[in-house]
This record gives sequence, structure tokens and C-alpha cells, in this order.
Amino acid sequence: MSETNPTMTDLFGEVIHSYTRAQAIEDGVLIDLSAIAPDVCRQHYKYPIACTAPVWSIIDEAVNNPRFDCDHKGIIHDMLFMSIHYKTFVLSEQEVIFECMMPLYEHQKVYQFKMNCGPNDDLTPCLTIMLPNED
Repeated sequence: MSETNPTMTDLFGEVIHSYTRAQAIEDGVLIDLSAIAPDVCRQHYKYPIACTAPVWSIIDEAVNNPRFDCDHKGIIHDMLFMSIHYKTFVLSEQEVIFECMMPLYEHQKVYQFKMNCGPNDDLTPCLTIMLPNED
């Protein structure tokens, strides 16, 4: 071990287990919005965007509501627009809370979401939309 610049492995040992973003997308824990609506995502952000399965459930419920004429691209557009223009709380330089109205049930319902900017598997920036109580 170099005393001047120890590596992470020198300090903590070998990695026991890791779970990549790609594995989370493959497992359905994260939904890759950049693959579903690439043009919409690029319109708002230059980084890849995913959402958690609970957020996708809300999006899918809005799309499948027969009382409203919505599609995935439209809902994703609304969420990304709101994440930029209507932040309700800035948690840090990497995280914000925003609100977005979703067309659910017989009325529209306002949901709070959290957007996090963190590292992708290749350490480039990526965005994740989640519910406020998720990490």
C-alpha cells in the first residue's frame, strides 16, 4: 500500500458485490426513459434519464386511464418540464424535489417526485426520477 496515495482497494479491500445501473434496468428496478422517449428526454436534458419502478407505475396508470388521452411520451415530457421549471425544493446540487400533476382516476392528482443526478456505470452523469422517500 502506498502511504501517500492509497487506492480504494488498499483502504477497503476488494469489492464484495456491486449492482450496476444496467442491471437495475434489466431487472426492472429502473425504467430507461431515454430508451422509451429518446427525443423527449433529449429535449429537456443531455444526460440519460431513468425512473424507479414505483414512478413508472404512476406514469403507466396515467397512460392507461381511459378518462384522459395520454401517452408515455406526453407524460414523460410533462414530468421533465416540471422538473426544470417548477422545483419545489432543492435538496442539494444533485437532487431536487418537484411536483407534477398526473391524470389519474376521475381527477388529476399532484405528485411529488425527486430527481437525482449521479454517476452512470461509466461514471458519466445520469438522472433518476424517484418518489421522495426512495434512494
